Amino acid sequence: MTGTIDEDMKRIEEEIQKTPYNKATQRHIGLLKAKLARLRDEKIKRRKIGAAQSEGFGVKKSGHATVALVGYPSVGKSTLLNLIAGTESKVAAYDFTTLDAIPGLLTYRGAEIQFVDLPGIIEGASKGKGRGWEPLSMARSADLLLVMCDIYRSKFEGLLSELYAAGIRVNRSPPDIRIKKTSRGGVTVNSTVKLTKLDKGTITAILSEFKIVNAFVVFREDADSERLVDAILMNRVYAPAICILNKVDMAEKGQVDEILHEARSRGFSPIPISASTGEGVEGLKAKVFESLRLIRIYLKKPGADADTSEPLVVHTGASVGDICNTIHGTWRRRFRYAYVWGKSAKFPGQTVGLEHKLCDQDILTIFVQRVSKDEST
Repeated sequence: MTGTIDEDMKRIEEEIQKTPYNKATQRHIGLLKAKLARLRDEKIKRRKIGAAQSEGFGVKKSGHATVALVGYPSVGKSTLLNLIAGTESKVAAYDFTTLDAIPGLLTYRGAEIQFVDLPGIIEGASKGKGRGWEPLSMARSADLLLVMCDIYRSKFEGLLSELYAAGIRVNRSPPDIRIKKTSRGGVTVNSTVKLTKLDKGTITAILSEFKIVNAFVVFREDADSERLVDAILMNRVYAPAICILNKVDMAEKGQVDEILHEARSRGFSPIPISASTGEGVEGLKAKVFESLRLIRIYLKKPGADADTSEPLVVHTGASVGDICNTIHGTWRRRFRYAYVWGKSAKFPGQTVGLEHKLCDQDILTIFVQRVSKDEST
């Protein structure tokens, strides 16, 4: 293949579009998608080298989690940030008001959640159009994405396509494929499920595209070529996301129901809100907290009431040992036992160990060994 990376990518994209998908063309299209993914990855690497030599923009992460607002220009991201976090992000009724990433902090149910308003995403952003790679790059580091449209621009597919091209897999888990490179023996393929989208020849050809000629591959899912490429590259981000439909206060009668029905038929379940009036925003906050999988743990000193004013905020699945690590570097080593009240306890005040998994709003008392004189000096 000759020409620039962009020219090669365009030729491959055109060939994929004009090739009808059927059993006979499945391998050919799979290989084209692998070549396209390799070129995109190469372009991203070159862009990162260039970005390291130029001035970009970024926001230091703070709080317990970071939420990125991703959407088309002028769909109301800045207005929503102002409402949620009390910031003073510039707002106007024209495109590209936000030219930098603007952070704001929301304290909700004891958790400090950082929201970042990113510049608007346009078609071709993943290819660098309109400084598009910068907000997409920042979106990769967020714990949660708010994918935002309004009643005038309600096509979520366009935004998700740009995120996908930038290596962000929305509301998806990593591929359950294991690839172990070997020194010889060619490619050996095993699977625990029936493979209906890939055969041995296609798998071998795709691996070869990435200069892998000897490997042991195990499939635990019925993957297609794109999932196999994701497993090869191992540089994808698997981010939870919430779709939002803004400006519902400006909709004509029946318009919102029509948009929501169409979106749901395409696999999206957007939350209708109005960032201007506040309609639906409290429900959105609750959904954000739930999607971030944060839980609150209330600490209780022996003989005293639990401190419910300042919960310890951790992620779902945290154990008593994780809480010890959070409180003090020596507490896990000095741990004796703990009492727990709440959903994770079989009965109030249950005695538990380091491996006990905690639930939201559990109350916890931890007992540790006293620090010896030698340790305190």
